[in-house]
Amino acid sequence: MRKTLLLFSVLAFTSVHAQDFTADSLFIKRISNNILSSNDAYENLSYLTKKIGNRLAGSPGMVKSERWGLETLRRYKADSAYLQQCMVPHWVRGGKDFASVSYIQNGKRVTWPLNVLALGNSMGSGKKGITAPVLVVKSFDDLEARKDQVKGKIVFFDIPFGDTLINPFESYRAYAGYRGAAPSRSAKYGAVGILLRSMSHSTDNLPHTGATRYNDSFPKIPAVAVGLRDVAKMSRLASNGVALSAVIRTNGMMLPDTIGHNVIAEIRGTDYPDEYITIGGHLDSWDVGEGAHDDGAGVVQTIEVLRAFRALGYQPRHTIRFVLFANEENGLRGGQKYAEAAKAANEKHIFALESDAGGFTPRSIGMSVPDAAWPKVAGWQRLLSYYGIQRIDREGGGADIGPLARLLKTPLGGYEPDSQRYFDHHHADSDRLEAVNIRELKLGAINMAALVYLVDQYGL
Repeated sequence: MRKTLLLFSVLAFTSVHAQDFTADSLFIKRISNNILSSNDAYENLSYLTKKIGNRLAGSPGMVKSERWGLETLRRYKADSAYLQQCMVPHWVRGGKDFASVSYIQNGKRVTWPLNVLALGNSMGSGKKGITAPVLVVKSFDDLEARKDQVKGKIVFFDIPFGDTLINPFESYRAYAGYRGAAPSRSAKYGAVGILLRSMSHSTDNLPHTGATRYNDSFPKIPAVAVGLRDVAKMSRLASNGVALSAVIRTNGMMLPDTIGHNVIAEIRGTDYPDEYITIGGHLDSWDVGEGAHDDGAGVVQTIEVLRAFRALGYQPRHTIRFVLFANEENGLRGGQKYAEAAKAANEKHIFALESDAGGFTPRSIGMSVPDAAWPKVAGWQRLLSYYGIQRIDREGGGADIGPLARLLKTPLGGYEPDSQRYFDHHHADSDRLEAVNIRELKLGAINMAALVYLVDQYGL
């Protein structure tokens, strides 16, 4: 009798938790209908961008956005919502950045101003600025080959952005290292400043900022990103043998670290309340534009998953955490703090999903999961294809959830919308609400909610 009951229990459990694609398809359609019928995600993004604006770590915008995030998560009736303190860097631009380039033509000096932004975390030039001849290099190898010519120069890194790579994120991964390391690698040989091609394929002349990292062994020289039309003109003149000189005036400075917060909400799980699924985006942005795609979209999509689950009465099996991360842009302090706190509490995190690639139309989801889980995960693509997911890739994640994988071996996922327009706006003044399409934003939230639901139901 006991064997019969045990066999019945096992069969019942298998029946309940084996994947029912019809039932899952119907529930995901309910998620879709709910999100597409609501304008909350766009209205939340509108408030975040237009009422609060940019939100660099340490800024008044950061403080306002944290307060807004907490209030919004509570408004959608999370079981709990709270702040998790972390210390964040506090860099300020300190004023308007300026640079110009000049050259001699027909015996007269021709000068034109460049459209520039100082790189994040960079140090200012001082009030007088820096004036020096320009040395054009095409790569770090080129810099090394010409290191004897660098002293006293402003080095112009006229590097490509991977025009032949189909996925612009591949270009970014290949070339963003110049933004991070170019100032110190140039200062090592005596450079007094750098001009850097913006990390973009855009056709406009807006500069794109982003974080640099100084090596304390060398002088901390000023560094600016340059708009692409100005880059093209400088490059054309230099390739024709025209000697260029430049002026850089910036005001950036690092202030002492200050207090920031991850903003966290939870829906408690019914079966496994002590096992966690994390979904999130980062609340901070650069200090230009409004941070609409980077990463206001990921923030409001995360909140929208919470809103939709509550609206549908969904009770997850595992505890779902909705995290608006602090300080992704120039420190990753929020993601690191979240993972460290989870490890210290000996928490079990079964999955983490991040949206930090803009609010564009869905294309794919990247999943870094154990090999044994891959066939099941790959099978979910048939449920998501109707909502725009063309494939599920074998590798995925995000900067904020990366520490969970390193410290807790947590499987990761990354929502990957169409990337062709992302770097038109990334870290630039054009990253504003007007660049976000409401339907594309909602479709991203649908796919994120669907994936969290599937992991919650069937595990990894």
